[in-house]
Order: sequence, then C-alpha cells, then structure tokens
Amino acid sequence: MGLPLSGKSTVFNALTGGSARTGVFSGARDEVHVAVVEVPDERVETLCRILEPKKTTRARIEFVDVVGVERGAARKGDSSAEFLAPVRQTDAMLHVARAFPGESVPHPLGTVDATRDVGALEEEFIIADLLAVEKRLEKIGKLAAVGKKPEEKGEAEILEKCRKHLLEETPLREVEFSPEEERLLRGFQFLSMKPLLIVLNVGEDAAVADTAAETDAWSGPKRRAVSLCGKLEMEIAAASAADAAELMELAGLAEPASARVIKASYDLMGLVTFYTAVRSELTAWPIPIGTTAVRAAGEIHTDMERGFIRAEVVALDDLVECGSFAHAREKGLLRIEGKGYEVKDGDVLSIRFAP
Repeated sequence: MGLPLSGKSTVFNALTGGSARTGVFSGARDEVHVAVVEVPDERVETLCRILEPKKTTRARIEFVDVVGVERGAARKGDSSAEFLAPVRQTDAMLHVARAFPGESVPHPLGTVDATRDVGALEEEFIIADLLAVEKRLEKIGKLAAVGKKPEEKGEAEILEKCRKHLLEETPLREVEFSPEEERLLRGFQFLSMKPLLIVLNVGEDAAVADTAAETDAWSGPKRRAVSLCGKLEMEIAAASAADAAELMELAGLAEPASARVIKASYDLMGLVTFYTAVRSELTAWPIPIGTTAVRAAGEIHTDMERGFIRAEVVALDDLVECGSFAHAREKGLLRIEGKGYEVKDGDVLSIRFAP
C-alpha cells in the first residue's frame, strides 16, 4: 500500500518481477495486482544436494498491490475506501513511503516527506479501525436494548479498550492484549493491529546507508522498515541474470530487493522454516516461532495434526554433517519428539501419525 504516486506498483514489480502499470496514469480505482514469489533459501539447495529429491517445493509469499490510498479515504466511508477489503485479508502490510524527488511525478500532498506520509497512512488505519469498532459497539448496544446478548462474552469491554487507544491515536499493534482478547479480535482484521513493514522508496542517487537512521526510527512493536530504490530494483528484477548481477554490482547491492524485503517480512512476522522430505519430495514450510510439532504437522495436513503420534527431528546442520538420515540416526542426532516440542528454524521433520 501507499499514497498515490509513492512508487508502490514499481516496488511491487521489483519484488515480484511483475509488470503492473506504473506512473501517473497507473492508478485505476479497481486495479489490484497479485503475485506469488518463492522465498529465497540457500538451505533448500543444500538439502537438494544431500537428499536428491525428485520434486522440490519452496516456501512462498504472496504480494497484493492495491490502489493508492488517498488521505482521508477512511473517513469517507465504504465507497471511498474499497482498498480496505483486500488489505484486511493479509497477514501483514507493506507501506511504500516515497522518498524520491521528481517534478514530473508531483506528490499528492505537495512535498516529499516520508515521515509525514507514514503518519498519514497510519492515521487512515486508525480511523478505519475506530469506525469499525464504533459500528460494532452500536450493534451490541441495540442487541442489549432488546434483551439479546452478543455471541462473545466480554466483547463490548474489549472493543471499548480498543476504542480508547484508537481515540488516543495509538495503533492496536502497540497495545498489549491477552491471548483470549487476541482470539476475539482476530475476526475483525483490524488494520492498525497488523504487522507493518515500511519500505522507504528512495531515488537512484540515494545510498541505502543514508536512510539507516530514518528506518531505525520507524522500527518498533510489530513494525519494521527497510529502504530501496524501486525504479532501480524493478530494472534488476526484469533483467537477465547476467545484467542483474552487473546492475547490483554497480549499485553496491549484495542481493535484490525481493530477498531483503522477504527477510524483513519473516523477521516482522516472527517466522521460521522447517523442512520435510517425504516420497522424494522436499518441502519448505514457514511457521511462527514457538509452533509445536503437532501444529507444524497441521501445516502439512490436518489429518497429521489429528492423528499425530510423534515427530522424528534432525537439525539441518547435523544432517549436512552426517550426509544422510541413516548416519544421523546412527550418531543419535535423529531425535524422537512429542506434541509439545517447539520446532526450530532449520529442523527437518518426519511426522508419524495414525490415519
């Protein structure tokens, strides 16, 4: 997401290798772009060399590019805030904040000020959430007036808590909620509660190092920030491998924007990766930190979670050192773990379950 003319579709193309329209005339009001990208992971290549699977499935991340968000859109109501629908379904939001100059691409707010723009879009999230909270509280009040109760006990109290913080202009991601409160609020898909990655879209002559202080200042609870040049990165994404390598070398980049943004996204959402190798198929699975073995099994298939018996686990580094599952078992590095085991980043799992 981003304000109009922030370069968000350019960044979308840079991250996905896509060809979404960019520039002054690119913002059709109903235009939404979607692309699925494989997550770069050198460990997959390492496992492929050891296990020689016939099929490899990498983890994937889906990017959704919505229309530019005009300042004040949330206050205008549903007809002027249609951008909210696809955004509410996401796991996290990526806000492209403009930092590049350009007289041919006038800023909708008159001047280029990324800090102001970050605050402006945060304000839209807060207002949209506040309107949703007040609408639900009004409905609960009407139910109470006719003697009916909401399905969720304590819902009004939790929503009043949200309302208080939103009126104080505090994003809900900065508010502490109990696990039970989070469960109840999950269905509302509040925007200001979602993890937020800010991408500072700089000009071609701006060094990434020059923006470190600004991006660090934006980092906080469930919020991270990175900087990149969308125009340059879009050229890199569209170029051949050889040309892309040359462009990155000239720009002093160690890796393309997609890799940097996906790493920041994993950090923001607290994700780790485990692997399975079943029937000559190697698969990478992203899960939240702290996920238990039985819940990890459910990521593979719900039947595995229901019939979970145990998990055979070996750390990737141990498997690499041993060279095979058989040698890892001989050395006692292939462990048997139960339902409560917290899966670690790089674990290779084999799930035993009762069909």
